[in-house]
Amino acid sequence: MPTIAIIGAGPGLGAALARTFGSKGFDVALVSRNAKKLDALVSDLAADGINAAGFPADVLDRPGLRAALMAAKEHFGGIDVLEYSPADASAGPLAPVDIREATPENVQPQIEYYLYGAMTAADVVLPELLAAGAGTLLFTTGAGSIYPVARYGNVTAGGAALRNWALNLAEALAGTGVHVAHVAIALMIAEEAPAPGVDFLPADDIAPLYWDVHHTRAVHELVVRK
Repeated sequence: MPTIAIIGAGPGLGAALARTFGSKGFDVALVSRNAKKLDALVSDLAADGINAAGFPADVLDRPGLRAALMAAKEHFGGIDVLEYSPADASAGPLAPVDIREATPENVQPQIEYYLYGAMTAADVVLPELLAAGAGTLLFTTGAGSIYPVARYGNVTAGGAALRNWALNLAEALAGTGVHVAHVAIALMIAEEAPAPGVDFLPADDIAPLYWDVHHTRAVHELVVRK
């Protein structure tokens, strides 16, 4: 069976992606920092008939992330789709700051979180995908990676770096059989509007869009909006 690895898996979008790909016959490797939450998610997916396993790792710990993905490859026999959407960690060095307060010191952790984590994950799975001439790499950011959102000046710098790298990788891998795409979420992921006039979509409505990107291989960038 094919396998998707979801980096930053949690009860929202990560769980929805697991259900969407799992319903299409995929095994699911779940990667995030919290082992107990991973265990709960694996149990929930098992109740839906989806074969999943958790591999704890922090994307800021590149050797740890690499080890988790290597363990996932060994457990499932390979990884066919990689989805990178590190979960919210907006505290400590990852706290958002206004662009007027952005400094090398508070932007660098965002580059580590978004770009370097994604590069590390791709480096683990890409050789086998290229050898097979098939597979998909999906990288998720907020829409601030494309459009100005000054109040998150450091966060959007990291997201923009990931977007740029992903689109360049997509061009470099054209014709190899490996599809690369960037997904920008331009709304709140929620079951209902968190405030009047705020655009939102439930995670279960967003996840099938990722399947379409993987399955049709028609676009290298998708902006999710109402």
